Amino acid sequence: MPFLELHTNFPANRVPAGLEKRLCAVAASILGKPADLVNVTVRPGLARALSGSTEPCAQLSISSIGVVGTAEDNRSHSAHFFEFLTKELALGQDRCAGVVGPEYYSKTQSEYSIPANSLKPNT
Repeated sequence: MPFLELHTNFPANRVPAGLEKRLCAVAASILGKPADLVNVTVRPGLARALSGSTEPCAQLSISSIGVVGTAEDNRSHSAHFFEFLTKELALGQDRCAGVVGPEYYSKTQSEYSIPANSLKPNT
């Protein structure tokens, strides 16, 4: 089950209507998963800087077991997602960043994962 999160400093009214649905369909095609299993969250209006600049930018995080993780797969997937995002958001590729990996919150995944115990508050 793929999870995608798009974080952007665009105000909500500048995010194209229906972007989450189109991103879901594109993700299903790129990742080879059924669209009804793809989860997409778009988070506009964030305080963000990319490469030291607060000019409009976006970061896409992609997590999915079994279809991302190798460097070759990640390069291929990233190219397709960045093509989609740069067109949809009218951004240059230097204003988009990506994080691609397997399941982020699992203790048993690769080095791309955030260990589950790191999500617990310090006590």
